[in-house]
Amino acid sequence: MKDLTFWRIAPITFPCYITGKRHSIVSKDCMNPNATEQSHHNLADLLEQRATQTPGRHFLFSEADERSFTYAEFDQAVTRVARLLQSMGITKGDAVSLLMPNSAEYIIAYFACWRLGAVAGPVNSLLKADEVAFVISDSDAKAVMVHSEFLPMIEGLKDKLPSLQAVIEFDDEAAATKEFSEDLSQQGSTNLSLSDINRDDDAIIIYTSGTTGKPKGCLLTHGNLIANARQISDWLGFTKDERLLSIMPLFHMNAVSVTTMSALYAGGSTVVSPKFSASRFWQIISDYQITSFGSVATMLSMLLTKYPDGVPAGLKTDQLRFAMCGSAPVPAEVMQRFERTFNCLVIEGYGLSESTCRSTFNPPDTRRRPGSCGMAIGNEMRVVDEEGREVGDGGLGEIVLRGENVLKGYYKNPEANKTAFRDGWFHTGDIGYRDADGFFYIVDRKSDMIIRGGENIYPREIDEVLYQHPAVAAAATIGVPDDLYGEEVSAFIVLRGGMEATEEEMISYCREHLADFKCPKTIHFVADIPKGPTGKLLKRELTRQFTDPK
Repeated sequence: MKDLTFWRIAPITFPCYITGKRHSIVSKDCMNPNATEQSHHNLADLLEQRATQTPGRHFLFSEADERSFTYAEFDQAVTRVARLLQSMGITKGDAVSLLMPNSAEYIIAYFACWRLGAVAGPVNSLLKADEVAFVISDSDAKAVMVHSEFLPMIEGLKDKLPSLQAVIEFDDEAAATKEFSEDLSQQGSTNLSLSDINRDDDAIIIYTSGTTGKPKGCLLTHGNLIANARQISDWLGFTKDERLLSIMPLFHMNAVSVTTMSALYAGGSTVVSPKFSASRFWQIISDYQITSFGSVATMLSMLLTKYPDGVPAGLKTDQLRFAMCGSAPVPAEVMQRFERTFNCLVIEGYGLSESTCRSTFNPPDTRRRPGSCGMAIGNEMRVVDEEGREVGDGGLGEIVLRGENVLKGYYKNPEANKTAFRDGWFHTGDIGYRDADGFFYIVDRKSDMIIRGGENIYPREIDEVLYQHPAVAAAATIGVPDDLYGEEVSAFIVLRGGMEATEEEMISYCREHLADFKCPKTIHFVADIPKGPTGKLLKRELTRQFTDPK
């Protein structure tokens, strides 16, 4: 059996990777040529500036256990954990996997890695053991910081993790020994110089969902994260008075970039919650005086179901400006009902891990357009045809990006880099269009497109129609094999509680709103539609179930 060093760390309380240096994978042509150099050299430098300028201002609140950290206290906690990592041989460029639930420790672990110039590798905690092993092994992680809940899994995988040298148990339930705490306190003179960490150095390796094959490791730099935090903060008008709620999983870039890094960039604060809970949501908004939160369409639908009459009486939510929504398009009907019911704007945006997080947002005011993912917020964005030529307003094509927030490249995956980076642009694989006012609309994933008898069909259009039916709670349309047409349209529907509908009724309803060739030929009523950790409907899982019902 492989020998690994195991450490336990005390709860934090207050009132190229291992084998060599890595180099840029893609051409500088993919960066925005008009980008200006910022004053923050790296992420740790940004934190230190905030801790120096406003040491007593609160930055982080832990909703689960009511702990809080001022900027100075958070910086001290980060430094302490960075020294632990350094004492275990972690240096600049080494990857450190993070396998934890949402918590203050998760955010501290991120910044501890960045303080050393190490690369944080968030691991989706919903993955099965073999999937976890792939992510940790493929990233060449030298250490893993793990919550005790997942420690048995890591112990069982150690023979499958050739690069792993140390495991750090890191959560509130892990009681460290007195000697260990004293050892850390004696390391105050350890050199943690930031001078050799720059904006082009890698900060995160985050793996895609793997819905199109083996997950790919996206390399994001310090500059990527700082740029996207600036873009989001400037576009949405964040200030030092901002109080953002992080309920999206911290193993995805939404929670990292939209509600954590943007809060830091603005000099405001963030509240981290273990997970989304519809029953507790409005109480948290009131207790912490949240001004904005990250979400997905599924969350908005759940809140509408739980609170059909609006925010419960007695709770203070006047300070709430808007809900930021992404990951998957929000059906227009869901957005409008949410805004009417809770008197809270929904600001929809678009992005992907490869663009750090957000590339577009709707304006945070009445100019927003339901159905649109908004306007580019600081990066360049185009719609192009199959030959890479820009199409005119209203023309369908592939969305391509370039700018400060676009990833350096995929780790150890030259084929993926060759496919994604072409002609100085990152190709997203998403199909959409831009209107004359600069608002973008995502029609569908290129790979989700249904080709029926030579006609291109985009499932998003059908889903939007189905969502407007009063009996439909959730809907997802896919293409299924057909001997005559190649592919046929099939829809999966979850009905609202107490509602009934028949297959004939739903098909007839679609025929009222869609061309015949677009209408579903079969309807499947199901109890639930498979979702990813961010609430995104997993249409490929539906396809698998349809073709292999076992």
